[in-house]
Amino acid sequence: MQEYPLSWLPRWYQSQCDGDWEHSFGLKIESLDNPGWSVHVDLEGTSLETRDLQALSLDRSETDWLHYRREAMQFFGACGSMNLSELLECFRSWAEGGIKFPQSDK
Repeated sequence: MQEYPLSWLPRWYQSQCDGDWEHSFGLKIESLDNPGWSVHVDLEGTSLETRDLQALSLDRSETDWLHYRREAMQFFGACGSMNLSELLECFRSWAEGGIKFPQSDK
């Protein structure tokens, strides 16, 4: 059975919580005004803090786009209003040891 990114993310977050990490670090999902979404995930203190990530910038259309990169000890992603699941799946894929690059056309 396929697990959806919004089901996986809370478990990933919980697995980082050790009594200390969650007091200083975490993740944030916010809406953007263009419209879209931004995702920030703190990597410090996780198994991802030393993992490389190749930045991606994918613009399929004005409303269908996806960008992510690593900024110091954070994963930062932004996407179109209907691309949140796709962005979270990219984070999941990277966190689990690989990257599944999105397709340039859906």
